[in-house]
Amino acid sequence: MDYQQTIDYLFHRLPIFSRIGAAAYKKDLDNTLQLCEILDNPHKKFKTVHIAGTNGKGSTSHMLAAIFQTAGYKTGLYTSPHLKDFRERIKINGNMISEQFVVDFTKKIQPHIDEIEPSFFEITVAMAFDYFAKEEVDIAIVEVGLGGRLDSTNVITPEVSVITNIGMDHMNILGDSLEKIAFEKAGIMKPEIPVVVGEILPETKPVFEEVSSARKTPMIIAPEKRRSIDWKYNHHLLTVEVSTLHTDEMNFYELDLPGIYQTKNLVTVLEAVHQLQQKGWKISHENILHGLKNVKKLTGLFGRWQIIHQNPSVILDVGHNEDGIKAIVSQLEVTTYHRLHIVFGMVKDKDITTVLKLLPKHAIYYFTQAPIPRALDAGTLKEEAAKFDLFGKSFPTVNEAVKDAIASSEKDDLVLVCGSVFIVGEVQLS
Repeated sequence: MDYQQTIDYLFHRLPIFSRIGAAAYKKDLDNTLQLCEILDNPHKKFKTVHIAGTNGKGSTSHMLAAIFQTAGYKTGLYTSPHLKDFRERIKINGNMISEQFVVDFTKKIQPHIDEIEPSFFEITVAMAFDYFAKEEVDIAIVEVGLGGRLDSTNVITPEVSVITNIGMDHMNILGDSLEKIAFEKAGIMKPEIPVVVGEILPETKPVFEEVSSARKTPMIIAPEKRRSIDWKYNHHLLTVEVSTLHTDEMNFYELDLPGIYQTKNLVTVLEAVHQLQQKGWKISHENILHGLKNVKKLTGLFGRWQIIHQNPSVILDVGHNEDGIKAIVSQLEVTTYHRLHIVFGMVKDKDITTVLKLLPKHAIYYFTQAPIPRALDAGTLKEEAAKFDLFGKSFPTVNEAVKDAIASSEKDDLVLVCGSVFIVGEVQLS
């Protein structure tokens, strides 16, 4: 098989969550452990940082990768899902895994697929670990796919674990309360391995405390150590003033990820770096400054309040659940524009009602859908949205919706594309 045939095989032979949802989720680590055993346990051959959370884990993972790269470490990065190219999931120093490695790995593992019946995600995790081991990375930043306790990535023993936050998402799999979801995320805690928690709530704090105590996991609450006290925009950079609470030290950081929700992620990243420094990783303040200012260039991250067009402004954001949409709405409140156009689509298994309640009623909507079975029909979404006084037209494809939104805009309008990772992934940047 060539590369395209290999990708087609992986997407159609294996259960994939982005296509069929919960049916692709395997509720144990057995398949991943079997695959790793076949591959001579590659996950034990390099150092890792493990990152879970409802929102922010992707940005946090990329920020940490950029900092490690700047510090001179050969840095692996495993994230999901991808937006355009499968190889976005597996990178070293910002460079995607080679097509040839994907082909060769799939050929090697193919005889075991009928026997083990792994999911698409389990295969990609094993592929990433095999790649990182063979390339001898110094460290890999590994983002949890879904949950934590039973996620395929949870076979690693990291240097530091990170839980960014807890929100209501994937309730059909992780549980219908913040406490239940927190328990699943807390499943990445390991004995004697520090865990940095980016945000605590009255419902989640007792869960984290109970699990960390039972596992003898040192737990650090990031906002109890540092606080973002001020921020401003300057030439598409977000400048954040951070106070270190126990020393009264003040520092300014520039981020090329301009969403104001990054102020929370920044505090989490800084505490994670501090814990890694305590373990002997050589990361200077200058490395942190440079890495944060160049996250997109160093890692290839996109889709986080990403400006892709001017006059009118067209912005992409992968926010797709309650907390993600709240962050987008907060961002809109500090953004200047004449009229607001929102290209919007969702998947069927999200809490549609909660999200629709949050969206701004003054916007003009362009309802659409991604080309996956999980996508919510654009016409159905339009009907549901009307119940919340959200009005607009429906479009069969994302790019038709974007094209119409731009054509209907004046130069000082704002076109926002959001609602699903898969909607953002469809947008043609050229």
